[in-house]
Amino acid sequence: MTEKNHDFLRLACRCGQVQGRIAASQSGQARRALQTHLVCYCGDCQTFAGWLGASGHALDRNAGTDLVQMTPDRLSFDQGVEQLACLQLRPKGLLRWYARCCRTPLCNTMARPFTSFVGVLTTNVQGMDAQEAFGPVQARAFTDSAHGPNSPKRNSGLPRVMFNVLRMILGSRLNGRYRITPFFSPDGAPVAKPHLLTPQALLSAREKAGIA
Repeated sequence: MTEKNHDFLRLACRCGQVQGRIAASQSGQARRALQTHLVCYCGDCQTFAGWLGASGHALDRNAGTDLVQMTPDRLSFDQGVEQLACLQLRPKGLLRWYARCCRTPLCNTMARPFTSFVGVLTTNVQGMDAQEAFGPVQARAFTDSAHGPNSPKRNSGLPRVMFNVLRMILGSRLNGRYRITPFFSPDGAPVAKPHLLTPQALLSAREKAGIA
C-alpha cells in the first residue's frame, strides 16, 4: 500500500530499490509558491530517457518530461542511495540522476551544489498524479522539439521558470540551505561520479532517441 502523509510525498524508482521523499510545506498554496511545475520537451531530456531505455516511463505522448523544480533540501532518500548514478551529456552540462538498479531517470541538478535547484521527474511520485501533487503545469519549454498528436507549438511560462529558479538559488545561498542536498558531499563533489558521454556516444544516443 502506498504511504500517504501530509508532510511529504513518496517517490521511488521502477524496481523500488531507491525510495525517497519530498518534503511539503504547511499548505499546498505555500508549497507551490516554492516550486515550478513544468513540462520540458528538449532534446537532451529525450536523449536521457532514451539512453536509459526509459522513454515510455519518463516521456509523455509529445516527448515531454513532466518536472517539478524545487530546492534540493526538500528531497531526501530513505534507501538505495548506493544506487544513485548520474550522466552528463556534455562537459559542464546538467547532472542527470538515475537509479542504476533499473535505469529509472530521477532528476536533474546543476554540476555544483551552489546552484541550488533540482528538477524532479513527477512520474516517480507515488500515490497521486502530478497535478494533484504539484498543481497545474505552469510552463512548457523547448516546444520546438515536441512531437506527436496535438503537440504544443509555443513555449509558455518561461519568465516564471527563470524567476523561481533565481529566487531558489539566491534564497538557498543566503540562508545556507544549499548545503543540504542528497546529491553532493560536504566538499561539493557529486555523491556519484558523473558519466560523461563522448561526442560519438552522445550522437549515437540522440539518434536512438530520434533526435536529429
